[in-house]
Amino acid sequence: MEKRYSRLGETVERITLGNGLTIYAVPKPEYSKSYALFATHYGGIDMRFRLGDRWMDTPAGVAHFLEHKMFDTKDGNALQELAKGGASPNAFTGSDMTAYYFDSTERFENNLRIMLDFVSVPYFTPESVQKEQGIIGQEIRMIEDDPNWCVYTNLSRALYENHPIRATVAGTVESIAGITAETLYDCHKAFYNPSNMVLCVMGNFEPDNIFRLAEEILPKEGLGEIQRDYGKTESPNAYQERIETRMEVSTPIFLMGYKDSPRPEGKEGLRRTLTARLACDLLFGDSSPLYADLYSKGLINRNFGGDYEAIAGGAFIAVGGESKDPDAVREAILAEARRVGREGLDKERFERTRKASFGNRLRALNSFDGTCVQMAEFHFLKADYFDFPEIFDAITARDAEEYIAETIQPEKTAVSIVKPKESEPQ
Repeated sequence: MEKRYSRLGETVERITLGNGLTIYAVPKPEYSKSYALFATHYGGIDMRFRLGDRWMDTPAGVAHFLEHKMFDTKDGNALQELAKGGASPNAFTGSDMTAYYFDSTERFENNLRIMLDFVSVPYFTPESVQKEQGIIGQEIRMIEDDPNWCVYTNLSRALYENHPIRATVAGTVESIAGITAETLYDCHKAFYNPSNMVLCVMGNFEPDNIFRLAEEILPKEGLGEIQRDYGKTESPNAYQERIETRMEVSTPIFLMGYKDSPRPEGKEGLRRTLTARLACDLLFGDSSPLYADLYSKGLINRNFGGDYEAIAGGAFIAVGGESKDPDAVREAILAEARRVGREGLDKERFERTRKASFGNRLRALNSFDGTCVQMAEFHFLKADYFDFPEIFDAITARDAEEYIAETIQPEKTAVSIVKPKESEPQ
């Protein structure tokens, strides 16, 4: 099915194959480069799920571990094969999505064939799994020494009592020690089935060739919807008020979290996302009154900023940076949210910010990788990302005011701080 988005100047051809895989093809014949992203709706939070007639409980870190291992094939390594074809491949694992991607200026269809094949055909041995445990274990030890990783991880644990976002995407050295080849095969069977995946391509190609290639290579059937369990129902309020730790930093690093209700599916979920991110720009952006006040008082520096994050079963705003007095920043944010609730937003500034945000999204469409990630994310939310212009038109200042007043509340607030290590006594 071809759909023209006149506001964006984009044409998207979309098809859902008999196995359940949806493909989005955005032809760009004026470009020499083409890009492909093959994603599964599976990430770090998907540790408990139903496969057939039994519930599976898997260790933290399996999705990330599986991403690493998928490049192994019986004949060698898919990364090397793609590089031979002039492709630049990579992959990432998030909380609820794992994606494989590449771009190339030549042999695009052949490179796509390689990617579809290695992602859909797993190959693991006990020996290769054991070797990977050592490699990923080293990565985990390194990232655990990163203050920015630590402050984010502790914020997740402060906001949520039961949700698996409390566990890190990579897992721990102890959790990945429990991963076996059988674990990986089970998770691949459940989540790497075509009905749980999406293929997004942009660039210089013939869409019909992409559709035929996917039908030829991928399994003929999918498993349908995967039942998942994200733990007990969460309180609408933050689980803990604060978590502090000490590391090798010169100035305290902080993140404030504001717990939101889970994001709905469909167009309403896209609207919620755009409203929340616009609210973040209005409240925390470098042209906001709050930013100017905090900066003038020396409470923040240019690293200050906030954004909205949503996962299955949860959502929150996170804002942070560096400050000698994070508690003063926390109180200033709450006070500004109360003021917005009482007095509202400056309407001229709201319109300027809304137009700037819309313009940024329009320009971002020139980024093939970013656009494909957005298409995949909102496909899994059962929404069409390219509907964002009409949704932006409908967002009012009142929508943003209500979101800020309802979400930036003391009982919904958690604080994560990484402080400098205390000096050794002389």
